Amino acid sequence: MKMTVSQAMVESLKKENISVVFGYPGAAICPFYDALLAAENAGEIRHILVRHEANGGHEASGYARITGRPAVCIATSGPGAVNLITAIATAYADSIPLICITGQVNTEQIGSDVFQEADITGSAEPFVKHSYLVKDPNDIPRVFKEAFFIAGTGRPGPVLIDVPMDVQKAVIDYKYPEKCDIRSYKPTMKGNYVQVKRVVKALEKAEKPLICIGGGVFASNAQKQINELANKMQIPVITTMMGISAFADDDPLFCGMIGMHGVKRANYAVNACDVLFLVGARVGDRAVRTPLALEKTTKIIHIDIDPAEIGKNIGADIPLVGDARLVLEQLIELSKPLDHSEWIAEIRKVDAKREYTPAPEGTLQPREFIRDLSEALPDDVVIAADVGQNQIWTCTSYEFRKGGRLLTSGGMGTMGYSVPAAIGAKLADPERQVVAICGDGAFQMSFMELATAVQHGVDIKVVVMTNTRLGMVRELQTIGYDDRQTAVFLDGSPDFIKLAEAYGIKAVRAYDEKTKKQAIDLLKETKGICLVEVVVDKNMPTL
Repeated sequence: MKMTVSQAMVESLKKENISVVFGYPGAAICPFYDALLAAENAGEIRHILVRHEANGGHEASGYARITGRPAVCIATSGPGAVNLITAIATAYADSIPLICITGQVNTEQIGSDVFQEADITGSAEPFVKHSYLVKDPNDIPRVFKEAFFIAGTGRPGPVLIDVPMDVQKAVIDYKYPEKCDIRSYKPTMKGNYVQVKRVVKALEKAEKPLICIGGGVFASNAQKQINELANKMQIPVITTMMGISAFADDDPLFCGMIGMHGVKRANYAVNACDVLFLVGARVGDRAVRTPLALEKTTKIIHIDIDPAEIGKNIGADIPLVGDARLVLEQLIELSKPLDHSEWIAEIRKVDAKREYTPAPEGTLQPREFIRDLSEALPDDVVIAADVGQNQIWTCTSYEFRKGGRLLTSGGMGTMGYSVPAAIGAKLADPERQVVAICGDGAFQMSFMELATAVQHGVDIKVVVMTNTRLGMVRELQTIGYDDRQTAVFLDGSPDFIKLAEAYGIKAVRAYDEKTKKQAIDLLKETKGICLVEVVVDKNMPTL
């Protein structure tokens, strides 16, 4: 079938069942946008106009994390494409499948430093699974098929497709490939049977086994399987930050989040266990500060789809490469019910609760607010936490029940992630309540996306923790730099209630028990978009 490359790009998205894309147009991507208009008018693909290219990537990230499939973001050449790099790096760090489509200057102009030219494939190379600069128009069907395959299989991640403007206008004979076969890319999916048996044997022999869940459990959609295995073998569970909500907080086996910002019970369990079973976890420095000490006292079992992650940060006695869901199904089939009641009781003697630092008059205790909010919201809520103190308050105080989901930027720690990610998550599952929780610093990096939510009728809820400080950096300067505080004062911030009203959004400021109740009721009951500002003491500690 004869069509332009731009039309072929749109047809390829339709073949991959893409119904929503996030983007910001510009001259170098206009041919593609012109072709996209027909799909929009036909109700086949909905385009969400973002207010900044990086936020388009974050919105696609939130969408992909809820659907479990690659999502699409679009930018023009030069500054548009370069703005997208932060979102690409964020997705790469957390293994989120994205297809990033960028326009490029005409083929014969590449390398001439013409207007709005940037080497985006070179610039983004450290942060993508793969990238394409398409110079042959006939390659487009194959490139799109491969891009979706690469992004969504193995360890998920972003794939970049850069298409020069003249290529977009070229006419080709379009036929989309039925399957994809890349000789050099063959990710291992099922676990080696001998290694699977070794894992089962090690877990059965263990007196104090412990499962540590990472973000890979979500990447492989293995929440059901990890819950089934843990309950069958009665093994306690901890999570990294990226694994939060894969296991319900009220499950008797759950011990909380591990790490420098984790809970005492989880950190006790990891130091007392004799077998640590890592499932889709990188064991980063914020989770285990001294992995070498743990290696000496504990047998380590590590499952990961990416062989490069096994042994990278902590040695593995039993390495097992494979997709977490498929490997866990193998383990469930071979395992038998066990009783670890004494070990579970030992862990549960450790107090998992923290004492809250009292809030001065006219402010609220942020962790108390988040805990009360978790009691009010539905079980299947999606919480998008930003980066900074608000992230830790949310991760340690929000009580996720079965069906709930946490989204946050763990690997890259990208401020401004929560609001756009919440928009993407809501578009992916409009029936679920979605709440973005952010600090006043992070909020001011992406509050322009409120306009995106208003324009497209995406009824997210936003909580802004306001302490007029870059709180976590302030703490670092107080502790590590003799209280020499600099560049952390958010003077000149707008009145967030008036800002919300300027967008036509309902808003409440919470600063005492009465206004806290009003705020939680607003978040719970409002059908449209709403915003709550929680006034927090500027010296409130993270922990």
